[in-house]
Formats: sequence, structure tokens, C-alpha cells
Amino acid sequence: MSQPSIDFSASSVDVARSLIGATLLVNGVGGRIVETEAYDHDDPASHSFSGPTRRNQVMFGPPCHAYIYRSYGIHWCLNFVCRPAGHGAGVLIRAIEPLVGLDIMRKRRGLSDERLLCSGPGRVCEALGITQEYSGMSIDTPPFQLTPPLDPVPVVTGPRIGISKAKDVPWRFGLAGSPFLSRPFRQPDIV
Repeated sequence: MSQPSIDFSASSVDVARSLIGATLLVNGVGGRIVETEAYDHDDPASHSFSGPTRRNQVMFGPPCHAYIYRSYGIHWCLNFVCRPAGHGAGVLIRAIEPLVGLDIMRKRRGLSDERLLCSGPGRVCEALGITQEYSGMSIDTPPFQLTPPLDPVPVVTGPRIGISKAKDVPWRFGLAGSPFLSRPFRQPDIV
């Protein structure tokens, strides 16, 4: 039986959904992805909407690479590039259920509550030790280790968080019932 895989040449919506339940480790630290958001070049909330710039060049491919940016000048955020090179699409990793390297994550974050270690995109990067130096790296080789879920998981969807444009687009995906989400889903649709 072959190992399941995630097709990063697919749409950001399909990739965002398929990442729920996958395991992400960075230098051996991480856990189960429980929340993602999709962004595409024709989406006014996407960094790629206005075309390539020095800041967002990685988002335009090739797929299966990390796009790291700083949010509000404070937090690093991890995105996985998808679609063919030149397209400009990605998936924001919003939350992870911490499973491996909890002591390291606690030290990096300065707290002990497992639910708060990786419940938000800035927290994910801080807990996993991700900074700008990881931008452009392939996510299918070390220091990254991404393992797709072996079995289907219940996924909920709803509007994305913390954006001012295209706020009602239901491109936020989460693991149904997870206590590790960055924020609960309001009236979620199960997909």
C-alpha cells in the first residue's frame, strides 16, 4: 500500500483541506495540523494579489515550498506554496496540535499550556523555531517533515480570520472538535 500524499500543484483550497490532520515537524518538533487558510492570486486578501514582489516572490513557486512572512511586523507566519510555478497561491498554517518536542515548544513560547503553544500562525512559528531563513525551503526535505493523514478526518470550514478583504470567503479549514484551534468556528460547515 502506498503512502498517501498531498498534491501541492492543486488549488490552495484543496491543499488547505488536505493538510488538516497531517503531521508537520520542523527539526523534529511539531504536531498535527488542525487549522489552515487558503489564499490565491485572484483573492484580494492574498499577498500574491498584486503580483510578484521581493517580499512575496516565493509564493509564486515552485509549489511545495515554505513562504514565510512577518505579520504586522511582529510574528512570523508559515505558508505552503501550491499551484504551478508562476501562479501565486499558498496555504497559511494557522494551528497545530503539539505532539513532538513539547519541552522545546514550551521553552520557546515561555508557557506550559499545550492548547496555547501552537494556536495561531505566529505561535506556530515561534513554537517550531521558524523564521525568515526558512522561506523558500522545500517542505518535503529536512528540516521539514510533512506526513499526510493516514485516514480521513472530519474537517470544518468557515470564513478566514484577521483579514479586511474577502472576509466572507469560506477558505478556513479546521479539524472538527479540536481544542487546539486558534479560534472556534462559528456555525461551521463540515466538508
